Amino acid sequence: MNKTLGQNWILLRGLARESAHWGAFIPLLQSTFPDAQVTLLDLPGTGCFHRETSPRTIKAITDSLRRHALDKGVIQQPVTILALSLGAMVAWEWMRSYPEDICGAALMNTSFADLSPFYQRLRWQSYGKFAALAMTHEVHNRESGILRLTSNRRYIARDGEYSASQSVTGLTQDEQIIQAWENIQNQRPISLKNSFRQIIAAASYRPGDIKPEHPVLLLNGLGDRLVSPACSEAIHKKWHLELRRHPWAGHDLTLDDGTWVASQLKDWARLKAGC
Repeated sequence: MNKTLGQNWILLRGLARESAHWGAFIPLLQSTFPDAQVTLLDLPGTGCFHRETSPRTIKAITDSLRRHALDKGVIQQPVTILALSLGAMVAWEWMRSYPEDICGAALMNTSFADLSPFYQRLRWQSYGKFAALAMTHEVHNRESGILRLTSNRRYIARDGEYSASQSVTGLTQDEQIIQAWENIQNQRPISLKNSFRQIIAAASYRPGDIKPEHPVLLLNGLGDRLVSPACSEAIHKKWHLELRRHPWAGHDLTLDDGTWVASQLKDWARLKAGC
């Protein structure tokens, strides 16, 4: 029985993203867990730490992040981590290195170097787009490209299955998101150097064979065009962890269907509390 699961959240984003990129998912998560504390932490080199140099290993990123969490007093009681992609690697390392801090973790669209080949961890079909984005200096074009690569909502909208893609203001949701992301990058720019250092950290992360002692939920989007869903399957099969699959969502799972993610988290926490 795990009564503390979902009561004290820490949220971690992925490669070259920061806490502000959670966007509208934060109030959704808070409404799903109304009595919980929700803390957003930026990885070194991003967000409020964008002037810092990002470490080149997941272990060093984890240690830096944990120091900030200690300074903020957010791990005085065990935390539940919700993390995406590279952030989920940090969450795994945190559970591995400091299990006393954690009561559980939900990991979205992530991968490990010792379980999945490089062409699945970054899908070979996306190599050209990924390289072009890395070299794009114009912020609007880069953020537009990132959205097209990581989100599938516009494709669902064409089929009439996702009616929320248009807003009442006249701007499409995509335009609103791109505008918000432009503002984030202009205010707290992540450097190309730090992006590449994060890539090096992610590419080399091999967590080994020890299964975390706390509950882990895997979530993935079967429409992820950046990281193959097979990577989550590999983690699921190695450690027999629960994996819940979204039928069409892309890499940015909370952006594409935050309601689904919140629902899965609520159900998972409820089931673990009743174990």
